[in-house]
Amino acid sequence: MAGKFTSSTQAIPDVGKVPRHIAIIMDGNGRWAKKRFMPRVAGHKRGVEIVRATVKACIARGVDYLTLFAFSSENWRRPVEEVSFLMNLFVSALQNEIGRLHANGVRLKVVGDLSAFEPRLVALIREGEALTANNSRLTLTIAANYGGRWDILQAMNQLALAHPEKVGVFGEADLAPHLVMAYAPEPDLFIRTGGEQRISNFLLWQLAYSELYFTDTLWPDFDDASLDSAIASYRQRERRFGRTSEQLIDNAVSPAPTLVLPAAGHDA
Repeated sequence: MAGKFTSSTQAIPDVGKVPRHIAIIMDGNGRWAKKRFMPRVAGHKRGVEIVRATVKACIARGVDYLTLFAFSSENWRRPVEEVSFLMNLFVSALQNEIGRLHANGVRLKVVGDLSAFEPRLVALIREGEALTANNSRLTLTIAANYGGRWDILQAMNQLALAHPEKVGVFGEADLAPHLVMAYAPEPDLFIRTGGEQRISNFLLWQLAYSELYFTDTLWPDFDDASLDSAIASYRQRERRFGRTSEQLIDNAVSPAPTLVLPAAGHDA
């Protein structure tokens, strides 16, 4: 599967009315709980329920890939008690949800540096991925102990080890297969809940040409209508990928073949 999809900076991808791939930073669990005079962990529990509902909503709307930022490489800085709770919640969510995901044809992928997790959690992740590996209705990716810079660095290190003779002349096509999400197209739509307007070290490489959507809605309140609002905003965007508006109009009248750009570091 690696290398199947081309970078949006190298070729112009097909654009549909429904985003093929949606990536979400699920922000606001703690604030949702605080507003209700509840402990932060109550917000995280509610957040898991919203994940379940969002998976169903994406399937119903024809989305092929859903990627959720569950735990960043920087989230270890949070209070020890909260981190411990999140790890236990991850374990229980895997135990409770894998069977349901499999029954609904969902393929599970977990990306990030799993070496920091306890063996029990890693084993559950691997079991879930193996069980659902052949499902194709939706690919659900959970980014856990993930960072965009970490992803690029680990891909670069893998590439340098695999092809030391090419150091200094690597191009995008060389690096892309080593990124942890090489099995998926780049996100068409990025959503961040909770009111913050930044991407927080999430999918730095892959979000190059994604449409960004920020909402004040806290993640535990993110429902089907919220998802539909994000998709409606996406449909209003003019996705040019470096072209002019006039070119888009011309192509709509007389569709042009897919434009492939010369790879960086190589002659055109």
